[in-house]
Amino acid sequence: MKIGLDIMGGDYAPAEAIKGVQMYFEQVPDSSVHLFLIGDSNAASPYLGILDEYKDRFTFIEANELIGMHEHPTKALKEKPNSSISIGFGMMHKDKMDAFIGAGNTGAMLVGSMYTIKAIEGILRPTIATPLPRLGGGFNFILDAGINADCKPEHLVQFAQLGSLYAQHVLGIENPRVALMNIGEEEGKGNLLCQATYPLLKELPGINFVGNIEGRDVFMDKAEVMVCEGFVGNVVIKMAESIYDIFKIQRGVEDSFLDTCNFEIYGGTPILGINKTVIIGHGISHAFAFRNMIEIAGKVVSSNLIGSIKEYFKPPVA
Repeated sequence: MKIGLDIMGGDYAPAEAIKGVQMYFEQVPDSSVHLFLIGDSNAASPYLGILDEYKDRFTFIEANELIGMHEHPTKALKEKPNSSISIGFGMMHKDKMDAFIGAGNTGAMLVGSMYTIKAIEGILRPTIATPLPRLGGGFNFILDAGINADCKPEHLVQFAQLGSLYAQHVLGIENPRVALMNIGEEEGKGNLLCQATYPLLKELPGINFVGNIEGRDVFMDKAEVMVCEGFVGNVVIKMAESIYDIFKIQRGVEDSFLDTCNFEIYGGTPILGINKTVIIGHGISHAFAFRNMIEIAGKVVSSNLIGSIKEYFKPPVA
């Protein structure tokens, strides 16, 4: 398996990305996973020495241009063909990698995914599913988590299907529960989007729809897959991140559940609905997060999630 990593992406690049690679190599002895580290050799050289004993497990790919966190995604990809993100997607397009990981400019990662990797036939809008810790252990997944701020009911229906497939094939949950994020549990509650989506999910074959859930339920054991438009989803996950920051980082509260609110535990999130595996990480990722991004990329590839999604959405034979 070949996995590409943009070591220039993120606020602490390339140091933390390379430290994350070292951590992965130390803890995961699977030599069948080969990493392509894509970045600027001048910036990376002070840190690459920590990988000397693992030289047979990675290949360094030179990328002497950098797409900044605040650059316009489409313009940057066009004007910087030698950037780590551009080169990564170019290698994916040529089937030189099975997965690509980046914690840099999220917009550029999304644009590269949509215009280089492209959406799977039948997918209206790719989405991202972000985990939230569940009281009692495990994670629930909310999607969309921010790339589709405005949605139609048919988009939320596909998010439910994609989330279910991800939970089944990557997480090993046999019959994941799917819920619609709303302002009340009763059918008929919510805005026009929720009111129109509920009956579609209720009648949708192939998913285990359990009805509406509210904001107070996102950490509870009520549904593994929680569906909403990206505007709501992003507000929810940013609130969860703030809980960890306020109570753990700023106030020093020790609590096992609070520890699971640390986003670095899961590392990054896959873009669901595109033709290959792309993992997006948080811009403030440290080594532990990069280590976990590599692991989740391997799990997605090994599970053949992309093949399962293609089969699920395959047009019926005329």
